Amino acid sequence: MPAPKVMLSCGEASGDLYAGALTAEIRRLSPGAEVFGLGGVQLAAAGGRLTADCAGLAATGLTEALSVLPRTWRTYRRLVQAARAERPDVFVAIDFPEVNFRLGASIAALGVPVVYYIGPQAWAWRRGRFRTMRRFVTRALVIFPFEAPLYREADIPVAFVGHPLLDLVPAAASRGAFRRNHHLDPKAPVVAMLPGSRPNELRRILPDLVAAARLVRDRMPQVQFVVARAPNLPEALFEPLAALRGPGAPPRVVESQTDAVLAAADVVVTASGTATVQTAIHERPMVIVYRLSPLTYWLARRFIDVKAFGMVNLVAGRTVVPEYAQAAFTPEVVADDAVRFLSDEAHAAGTRQALRGVRGQLGGPGASRRAAEHVLDVATGGRRRPAPARPSGGYITMTL
Repeated sequence: MPAPKVMLSCGEASGDLYAGALTAEIRRLSPGAEVFGLGGVQLAAAGGRLTADCAGLAATGLTEALSVLPRTWRTYRRLVQAARAERPDVFVAIDFPEVNFRLGASIAALGVPVVYYIGPQAWAWRRGRFRTMRRFVTRALVIFPFEAPLYREADIPVAFVGHPLLDLVPAAASRGAFRRNHHLDPKAPVVAMLPGSRPNELRRILPDLVAAARLVRDRMPQVQFVVARAPNLPEALFEPLAALRGPGAPPRVVESQTDAVLAAADVVVTASGTATVQTAIHERPMVIVYRLSPLTYWLARRFIDVKAFGMVNLVAGRTVVPEYAQAAFTPEVVADDAVRFLSDEAHAAGTRQALRGVRGQLGGPGASRRAAEHVLDVATGGRRRPAPARPSGGYITMTL
């Protein structure tokens, strides 16, 4: 039997991270497999061939997406042409519904089976997307336990594979070594700031994070700040950090070392998204924030069907960490929560225990391998038998 040909599509840093891990596992299970498509440095590093580079394609929100629309359309057409020319055995869409819904439908029309890995948050808003997915998705692979029953209700074949970050988060480095390497006081508290990975996120979030940091420093002068910087972001986006220079230790900006930053932190203030799960895996108390353009938020609120937006709180089924969006996100509330975590050890310990429970519901190690088994099973017409995920916490129930 010839080695399978797998086409992938992802659109941002977290999707590329998962694509790289998935590609590595596909190539371990089927050494001759050919993997290609839309991705970035992680996909390429794992041995995938880039048909198109996803850097700069992602934008948060409806109005924000307009700025990248021309390039998105060109990329979509190039990928359809590649699928038509190369005839993959399976197409794997990884999140990124702005492109992957249209792309998946077009490639399915060529007779190629479609696996949707890490589906859109249709359970939170725009439930009609389940009906759209049913038309072109051969199998959905989900990473949160509460998602699988919702896909089954929508009559979409689904498997819960667990969260790939459980394997991708490295063993915690020495807090002392990190602090020495970055000239931090080993005895003073550290607050990590994760302002997002997209330029429009930083523009709306970082200035108020800096204002919150100043308020924290006013109440706890010894506190230190470390900013986890995503790669490929313009230097100008970090200019608001200049307001933190002066009395106290200057903020440290550390690029492409988010896990090391989280391991060294006592408290984390993070933009909503994948980073919240990453922070939960490290069991660090956090404050989740988010802000969209007013028009995008107004439109989204008309469709959103859940009370929480932080993934940690959604997995837990209750509020285990504070979260603030739009007007509720102010420097004052963020500073109050950060100071409470730093000064109230019982409160911080209770939050760490709750986050340990969240981690326990993410499916255990091996998510990328299980996903690869499913991809190859679809590619070979069902001749492989993927192993199921075994979440230690079981499924949770949610009222949406």
